[in-house]
Amino acid sequence: MGTATIAALRVVIALALIGSLIVQTVGVPLVWNDLEGAEPWGRIALVIIAVLGVATLQVFGVCVWMLLTKVRRGSIFQPSSFRYVDVIIGAILAAAVFAWILAALLAPGDAAPGIIALIGGIGVVLAGMALLAVVMKALLRQAIARDAEAMALRSELDDEVI
Repeated sequence: MGTATIAALRVVIALALIGSLIVQTVGVPLVWNDLEGAEPWGRIALVIIAVLGVATLQVFGVCVWMLLTKVRRGSIFQPSSFRYVDVIIGAILAAAVFAWILAALLAPGDAAPGIIALIGGIGVVLAGMALLAVVMKALLRQAIARDAEAMALRSELDDEVI
């Protein structure tokens, strides 16, 4: 991966993280105020889901940033990369669960059925993205195994040549 690609992705991640902080510090209090007449449990639940949903984006962004650092250093094919991938998978699954909880909370109310279905569909897409990340983790595992195998073969060749 080229340095320009890594730099561009880091800019996107930084902007997303800054935007998410603005949402948590400005947007969520505005939503809280807009829901002033709503049931207290619903108001609290919606705000908590919003904050935690945004937090999943933040966790995802930080983990991708760390993986980009490993790519830049040439150390992506290390077992330590798996912890970041595992956290990414967990964050995406958590976002899917939050979407489904939000849809379930909105279903008995006045929300249009299409909106509820859309939110539920977003949860399904997020779960699919988590499965895609699981596949990518398996590919990373294979690449690490191939890298270790190649290093062992090089070592054997070096020993034989001398």
